[in-house]
Amino acid sequence: MGTNETEVTLTNRQGHPVTDNQNIRTVGNRGPTTLENYDFLEKISHFDRERIPERVVHARGAGAHGYFESYGTVGDEPVSKYTRAKLFQEKGKKTPVFVRFSSVVHGGHSPETLRDPRGFAVKFYTEDGNWDLVGNNLKIFFIRDPLKFPDLVHAFKPDPVTNLQDGERIFDFVSQTPEATHMVTFLFSPWGIPANYRMMQGSGVNTYKWVNKEGKGHLVKYHWEPKQGIRNLTQQEAEDIQAKNFNHATQDLYEAIESGEYPEWELFVQIISDDDHPELDYDPLDPTKLWYKEDVPWQPVGKMVLNKNPENYFAEVEQAAFGTGVLVDGLDFSDDKLLQGRTFSYSDTQRYRVGSNYLQLPINAPKKHVATNQRDGQMEYRVDRAPKQNPHVNYEPSIIGGLKEASQSGEDHTPYVEGEVKREQIERTNNFKQAGETYRRFSNFERDELISNLVDTLKSCRKEIQEQMIENFTNADPEYGRRVAEGLQSAKTDENTTHRGPIGSTDTEKAVHQAEEVSHPSDPY
Repeated sequence: MGTNETEVTLTNRQGHPVTDNQNIRTVGNRGPTTLENYDFLEKISHFDRERIPERVVHARGAGAHGYFESYGTVGDEPVSKYTRAKLFQEKGKKTPVFVRFSSVVHGGHSPETLRDPRGFAVKFYTEDGNWDLVGNNLKIFFIRDPLKFPDLVHAFKPDPVTNLQDGERIFDFVSQTPEATHMVTFLFSPWGIPANYRMMQGSGVNTYKWVNKEGKGHLVKYHWEPKQGIRNLTQQEAEDIQAKNFNHATQDLYEAIESGEYPEWELFVQIISDDDHPELDYDPLDPTKLWYKEDVPWQPVGKMVLNKNPENYFAEVEQAAFGTGVLVDGLDFSDDKLLQGRTFSYSDTQRYRVGSNYLQLPINAPKKHVATNQRDGQMEYRVDRAPKQNPHVNYEPSIIGGLKEASQSGEDHTPYVEGEVKREQIERTNNFKQAGETYRRFSNFERDELISNLVDTLKSCRKEIQEQMIENFTNADPEYGRRVAEGLQSAKTDENTTHRGPIGSTDTEKAVHQAEEVSHPSDPY
C-alpha cells in the first residue's frame, strides 16, 4: 500500500491511486480534453464493455446461495442402492449450492409477471466437482426433439419485424406441434405465472440416470417442492402487480433471505428400471410427459435451503453458467433426445456468452482443486495446474511430471444399444392423453382461467390456426375443445385486430390507443 493510501483508497485497475475522480484533464477549465486522460479512458472503456451478451433464453433471473442437505436414503432404502454419488450418501451431509431462477422468453429487465415457464437451475459444489440440475417449474416441455428448439424459441420470441411477441406466431407453431398441447395447458393456466420464486416447484424435466457401485443404472426424475407452499396468479392479478412493481419476484426473494426467512425446498426423486417400459402408454424418456405419482411414487432424498444473497448481481447471477451435461460420478444421462441436445447447447452458449474460461469465475468454479491440461483462451487469469505438475507438460500421458488419471470408484455403467440410425419420432407419442388428464385434474377455477387465457390470445389468430388448436384440445378432452370453441365463437373481435404483446395479456391493442387517449397535452419548453 502506498504512503498516500488507506484501505478504502480508490485506485484504477492498474493499482494507481486515483487523486481526482471528479475532473478529466483539459486545456484550461473549459477544455478541450487531452488524449492522455488515462484514468478516464480506462474507466469509460471498461464501462462501455460492462455488459456481456444477454442469454438468448432465461435472460431475466434472480439467484441465491445456500446448501443441500442429504437424507442418506431414498424413501426407506439406503441411497447407495441406486447411486454412488457422494453428496447423497450420508444423512445430514451438506453441499453448497447456488440457484438461479428465471423466466424464459423475455429480456433481462422484463416484468416478472409475464406468462412464461420459469427456469429453476441448481449448481451443487460437490467434493467430486460441480453438478448442475437445470430445469423448470412446469416439469415437462413443449417438444421432445432438440432439432425443434430454435423454432420453438423463435415462435415465442418477438416478431423479427415488429419486435413484439405475437400470439398468432406462437399458436401457428404450437398448432402444428401436437406434443406441445400438454405444456400449453399448463402455461395458459395459473401455473404459467407463479406468484414468486419462493413459492414455485422445480423439476429436472428430462429423465436422467442414477448409477450405483456395481454400474447398474436406474432412470430417475427430480422434483423440487417448496416448503413455503405453491402459489400462482391469474392473468388479472399479474397485470395488477405488474403496474406497481415489475421486479416483484426478485425483490421478494432478496428480502426474504435478508430478513432470515430462508426459503426451503425438498428434493424428491422418481426411480424406475432402465428399460423402455412397454406397460406404459408413453415413453418414459419423453419430456412432454409426467410420471404420475400413483404410478411412480415420489421419494424424498434431501432438502435445500437458500440463506445468502449475492454480493454482486452481475458477478454471481448474470455470470452464473449452467449445463445439463455437468454431472458427477454416480449420475448419468438417459437416451432422452432433448437432454442430449441440451447437453451440447447449454455449455456451448456459456463459452460464447461468458468466455472460454467461464469455469474459472468464482461463481462457476468448483469448490475443490482443479488441474487440467487446458490452456489459454480469452481472459484466462490462472493456470489450472496441480502443485507437483511439471509446468512444461500440458498433455497426457507423460512420464516427466504430467497429470495422471484418477482411479474409478465403481464399475462403469455400460448400457447396451443397438438399432438402425434413422430420423424418426418415438413410437409412443400419445400427444394428447396427458394434456386431457391435466385439464381434468385442474380445479374449476384453474380450468376457467385456462380457457379465458387461451381464448384471449387465440381470438385474433387466423381461423385455420384456431380450428387446429380446437382439434388438438378436443383430442385431449372433448369438454376442453368445446369450451375453447365456444369462447372463440362468443368473443367479439375485429377481423383486423391482432394479439401483439405478452401472451395471455388482456386488451393489448386497446392499451396502444389508450395511451394517447388518456394522456395529457403539454406545451413545449
